[in-house]
Amino acid sequence: MTLQELVNQAASLYSDRKAVWFDECNGKPPTFYTYATVIKLAVELTAFLQKLCDQQGKCEIGLYCYPGINLPSWILGILQVPAAYSPIDPDAPPMLSTYFMEKSNLQYVLVENDKLNKFRMSHVGYFNHSSSAIEHIGLTLFQMSLSNTDLNSQVDNVASKYEPPKAMANSQPGYTIHPDQTEVKTSEGAYMAVGQKYSLAYILHTSGTTGIPKIVRVPHKCIVPNIQHLKSIFEITQDDLLFLASPLTFDPSAVELFVALTSGASILIVPNTVKMIPVELSAALFHHHRVTVLQATPTLLRRFGAHIIKSTVLSANTSLRVLALGGEAFPKLNLLKSWKHKQNKTSIFNLYGITEVSSWATCYKIPEEVFADDLRTDFPIHLGSPLLGTKVEVRDANGSAVLEGEGQIFIGGEERICFLDDEVTVPLGTMRETGDFVRVQNTKLFFLGRKDNQIKRHGKRFNIEWLQQAAEDLRQVEACAVTWYQQEKLILFVVPKDDLKEKEVVKELQKRLPAYAVPDELVLIKALPLTSHVFPVAVYNRTLTSAGEKSGLEGKVDMSELNKIYQNHLNSRRRDSKLSGAEELWERLQYLWKSSLGLLGDSTGISKDAVFLHSGGDSLQALRFYDEIEMLVGKAVPGLLEVILSHSIEEAIDLDLGEIKWEKNLGDRIESSACVSKCGNFIVVGCYDGLVYVLQSSNGEIHWTFVTEDTVKSSAVVDPSSGLVYIGSHDQHVYSLDIYKKECMWKLHCEGGAVFSSPCLSSLPHHLYVATLGGLLLAVNPVTGSKIWKSFLRKPLFSSPHCNEKYVCVGCVDGNLYCYTHSGEKVWQFSTSGPVFSSPCISSLTKQEIFFGSHDCFIYCCNMEGNLLWKFKASSSVYGTPFVFQSDDLKNKILLAAISTDGKVWILNAKSGTAEGVDKLPGEVFSSPVVWGTKLVVGCRNDYVYCLDLYIQEKKNS
Repeated sequence: MTLQELVNQAASLYSDRKAVWFDECNGKPPTFYTYATVIKLAVELTAFLQKLCDQQGKCEIGLYCYPGINLPSWILGILQVPAAYSPIDPDAPPMLSTYFMEKSNLQYVLVENDKLNKFRMSHVGYFNHSSSAIEHIGLTLFQMSLSNTDLNSQVDNVASKYEPPKAMANSQPGYTIHPDQTEVKTSEGAYMAVGQKYSLAYILHTSGTTGIPKIVRVPHKCIVPNIQHLKSIFEITQDDLLFLASPLTFDPSAVELFVALTSGASILIVPNTVKMIPVELSAALFHHHRVTVLQATPTLLRRFGAHIIKSTVLSANTSLRVLALGGEAFPKLNLLKSWKHKQNKTSIFNLYGITEVSSWATCYKIPEEVFADDLRTDFPIHLGSPLLGTKVEVRDANGSAVLEGEGQIFIGGEERICFLDDEVTVPLGTMRETGDFVRVQNTKLFFLGRKDNQIKRHGKRFNIEWLQQAAEDLRQVEACAVTWYQQEKLILFVVPKDDLKEKEVVKELQKRLPAYAVPDELVLIKALPLTSHVFPVAVYNRTLTSAGEKSGLEGKVDMSELNKIYQNHLNSRRRDSKLSGAEELWERLQYLWKSSLGLLGDSTGISKDAVFLHSGGDSLQALRFYDEIEMLVGKAVPGLLEVILSHSIEEAIDLDLGEIKWEKNLGDRIESSACVSKCGNFIVVGCYDGLVYVLQSSNGEIHWTFVTEDTVKSSAVVDPSSGLVYIGSHDQHVYSLDIYKKECMWKLHCEGGAVFSSPCLSSLPHHLYVATLGGLLLAVNPVTGSKIWKSFLRKPLFSSPHCNEKYVCVGCVDGNLYCYTHSGEKVWQFSTSGPVFSSPCISSLTKQEIFFGSHDCFIYCCNMEGNLLWKFKASSSVYGTPFVFQSDDLKNKILLAAISTDGKVWILNAKSGTAEGVDKLPGEVFSSPVVWGTKLVVGCRNDYVYCLDLYIQEKKNS
C-alpha cells in the first residue's frame, strides 16, 4: 500500500468529513476542506503534472511553499502522479536550497504563487523562464534548466566547502554501493533499488555524520508501517484533530499528516509565525479547535511556558488525548509531573527515531501511575519497543551485540530502508548507525547522548563541524573551533584576523546556515589550545578536520581547555556586569536586546512597551536573550522566557513632558486603545490574554479584571449616563461591564464573528452598535443586551461604527463605507478602490461631513447623502481614523489630522481638503491620532508614542 492509496481509502469512507483546517489566527474565521474537496483538488493537480512532467516511471517534484489550507491536496496531488514530493523551505539560505535541489536531482519544482518572486530572486537562472501555473490551486511549475553550468559550479562550490574528506565508503559489512550500477550483488542477494517505479514517497534534506545535510529518499514501504502502527498505538479515530507541528522538512510532518488523513481524522495547520507566539498557538490549539493529538519536540512544548502548559495543554479539562514527544531527549519526569494536573488524562509517549530510517523507530507510553504523588520521579524514561517492521540493535565499538551495558543504537528492518545521498541499491535488512548511545538494562534502552560531534538542537540533529567549516570559510576568520557547552549553548571560538567584526561574522553565518546551527555566542581567542605537548599556534591551517587535527602537527584541539576558557569568560562577564541601579540595568537590557536582534548599529532606543517577537526576534533569538539576561543578573529568573515571548507594558505618559507616570505589566500584548471611566478614576483596556483590565488611573494598580474566552483587541466604550463599559472579544461576544460593582451585566453572542473593533454608543436612540469580523453589523439594546436589528455585509468589518443623530456608518474591507438609519435601513454606500480599515470620523465640529481613509492611499470626505466633497492623495495607505479639531492657537480653523501607514502626518483643511502641514515619523503607523489643544499624539511601529506640537506657519515651523 502507498500513502495515497491509504488516504483515498479514508476519503471514500469519510468524504463529507472535514479533512484539513487552516487558521491564520488573525481574527478571520478558519477555513476548512472536506475529504472530497482535498481529493478533488489533488486529482486536478495530478492531471496537470502528468501532462507537463516527463515521468519515465520515476519522478521527484520539489514543493516550495509555506503550510496552508491547500498543503494536503498539493502533497497528495504529487504522490498520485505517481511522484515523490520534496519539501523546500522558502526561508532556508538560497545556497543550501539550491544545493539540495541539485543533489536531489529535482527536475521540477512546484512554487506557491505568492512565493514566486522570492523563488525567482533566490534561484536566478537555475530554472527555465517559461513556467506553467494552475491558478485556482495556487501553484506554478518550474523545470530545471538542463544546461546550467552556473548551478553545477555552485553546487560543487557548496560541496567543497562543507563535505569533509572521504572516509570509509560504508560501515556495513557484506555489500558495496556503486552509483553507476543499477544492480548490486550482496551477501544475501536481496536488495531494494531506488530506481524501482513509483517506490518513493518523499525526499528530505537532513543532517548527517558528514557535517553537511544528507539527501534521504523515503520509499512508501518504509514509512507506511510507521503510519499504520502509530494510528493503532494512539487509537486514532475520525473524531480526532491532529496538529501539523513539524516543519515540512522535518520528517515527523509526514507522520502528522498521514496519521490524520488515513484515518478520516482532521489536521489543523497554522502559519509558522503563530507557532512562535505561545499564547496565540495555545489558543488556536486548545480553545478554538480542541486539538486531541499533538506530536512535538520537547522544545515546542517548553515554548508554551509552564503557566500555559499547566492551565491549558495538560490541564484537567484539556482536549488533548495524546502528547507524543520526540526529536530530542525526553524531558525529566519530575518536570512533566509538575506540569501535569492531577486530573489530567492525556496519554504521554516517548518517540525515538532517525530520519535516515524515516520516521520513528521506537515508542513508549509513560504509565499513568508514575505521575502519582507518592512515586519517585527522578528515574529516566526508556525508549520503548520497536515499531512495526523496525529492528533495533545495540552494538559495541567492535560491532558486537550489547545485551547489557552501553553501546550505539542501529536501526533498520527488512523493508524499513531509505536511500541516502547517491545510494541506488540497499540490501534488505540494512541497519543504519545512529550515533546515539544507550545503556541496555533488563532489555530496556536508556538514552545517554551522542559521543561524536553530532548534537540535537531545537529538534534538529547536525554535526557541529558544519558550523565550524562555515566559519572557517569567512575571510575574517583565521581558525576556529566549536563546543556544545554543557549541552546547552553552542559556542564558536574564533582566532580573528585584524579586521574581524563580531556582528558581521554572525550575519554571514545566518546567511549560510539554518537558525538551529547558528552559534549562541562568539568568543575571540588568540590561539586554539591543543592537547599533547604542542605549543598553541595563532594561525591554524584551514584544513582543520572535524576531530581538530592539523596536518603536520601532533595533537588535537583541547575541548576541555576551550570549555575552561568559556567558563572564565562567563566569570569575567559576571564580575563586569554588577549593576549600580535601575538606570544601568535598563541600559544593559537595551544593549542585550539589540545584540540578540543584530541591531547594535542602531542608535534608536528600545521602548519599554516593545515586544521581542514583534521587534523582529524569533524564538531562538529569544532564548539567547533569555540566557544573556540571566547572565547579567547572575541568577535564574523563573518565568523570564514567557515574559520575553509574549508580555507587553501598558504605560501612562505625561502629555506635556512625555514622562512616564506609571507603567503596568499586563499578561500579554495590547492591541486595543485604553478608555477612561465616567468618573475618571479608572482606565479600561483589553489584552491578548483574554482579560479586560480595569486599572486605577492614578497609579496603574489593578482595580478589577474580567475574563473573556479569547483575545481582546476591541477598545472599550463608556456610557456617559450609566457609567457601564461595553467591549468586544475574539470569543465572538460583546460584554456590558459594571466596573464599580465588578460584575458583567450581560453578554451577547455575535453570531459567528470575532469583535475586533470598538462598539459605538448612540444616546438617541439608545443603541449600541457592534461590528464583527464575520461581516455583521448589529444594533443592540445597551440595557438588556437584546438584538434590535442586524445587517450582514459578507466581508470582515475591522472598522468601528460611528454615528450621529440620523445615521450610523461603518467601513468594510470590500472597499465601501456603508450608511444606515438607526432603524437598520441601508441609506447608501460609498465605494473606494481599496479595503477600508479606517473608522469613519463624524464630528460635532463638522456635522454634515464624514471623514475616513482607505488602503487606496486616499483620505475621503463625503456628505451625509454619500456624495464626495473632496479626497486627498496620501503617500501610502491610511489605516487609522482621522481626527477633526479646532484651536484658537491655530486661527480657529477646523482641521483634520490623518496619518498614512508610512508615518506621514497630514494636517488638512477639513472644509477643502488642502494640505496645511505635513511631518514624518520614523516608522510605520497603524494607530489613530488624537489632538488635544495643539498637541497631536500617536503611536508608531518603532515602539514609541509621539506628541507633536502644532503651530501656524508664520509662528513656527512644525
